[in-house]
Amino acid sequence: MLAYTIRRLLYALPILIGVNLITFGLFFVVNTPDDMARMQLGAKRVTPDAIQKWKAERGYDRPLMWNSAATGSAALTDTIFFSKSVRMFVGDFGRADDGRDISREISTRMGPSLAIALPTFVLGLFVAVSFALLLVFFRATRLDFYGVVLCVAMMSISGLFYIIGGQWLVSKILHLVPISGYSGGLDAGKFLVLPVIIGVVGGIGASARWYRTVFLEEITRDYVRTARAKGLPERVVLFRHVLRNALIPILTGVVVVIPTLFMGSLLTESFFGIPGLGSYTIDAINAQDFAVVRSMVFIGSVLYILGLLLTDFSYTLADPRVRLQ
Repeated sequence: MLAYTIRRLLYALPILIGVNLITFGLFFVVNTPDDMARMQLGAKRVTPDAIQKWKAERGYDRPLMWNSAATGSAALTDTIFFSKSVRMFVGDFGRADDGRDISREISTRMGPSLAIALPTFVLGLFVAVSFALLLVFFRATRLDFYGVVLCVAMMSISGLFYIIGGQWLVSKILHLVPISGYSGGLDAGKFLVLPVIIGVVGGIGASARWYRTVFLEEITRDYVRTARAKGLPERVVLFRHVLRNALIPILTGVVVVIPTLFMGSLLTESFFGIPGLGSYTIDAINAQDFAVVRSMVFIGSVLYILGLLLTDFSYTLADPRVRLQ
């Protein structure tokens, strides 16, 4: 197991370095600091002096990757690449255009994002798997047919419809919860109920249909026929045997979603006024705050790679034979 873990970690390191290099190239080579300054300053205020001042205030006036004017290690460290990309590996993301520390903002906003994402993830997984098992239990019946139709219909509806429709019905018409906003402590519950419910409902269609396909494939296996031949009830076959042996494809879809729990939901947080990482990213894009956008891209890539590693480790728990591959 230790060798398997080390091998997977060694695979992840060059991928993360490559993503960092690509991100640096997109932000500083394809889109140069001069281009960033022009977009920030606007057409009416663009002058060579204004561009140079804007770059100097943000540390973009240094060479990209090699400072020939410096001596010793400063030739590498006194560059944009080291200050803006390499230091991200130790959690130093610098400052946003408004002067606030990006690392502190991320740590502060991660809580509201997790407060929405974790309940949505857990409840959504439970509801989708349970609904899929129900359809498989009553397969080839009207319940199964109309259940699949419902899943396809829910998949076809945009998530924006659920958000706006939920706010209109639950908040504006029924006045059950606030339409938007957020507060800390126990008062946060009234602001989180509606986003969580909308998140669960919006994801049931695609998830349940996928799990149903996985379960239907499993019930054709030999071990299922053997279990039925022993006289086991159908519910025992489904919940004890089929569900357990379907963990590999389920884990593939579930664990990869985990990075999005920390990144937040862009639409949900923006429409409900929740100060999470998703709304932070949207605000940074609208304000053309390249430092924040670059930091969020890097964090997203790190979390996605960690999610893939967690997927590999979860495979070994579901099927020990994976350790030998």
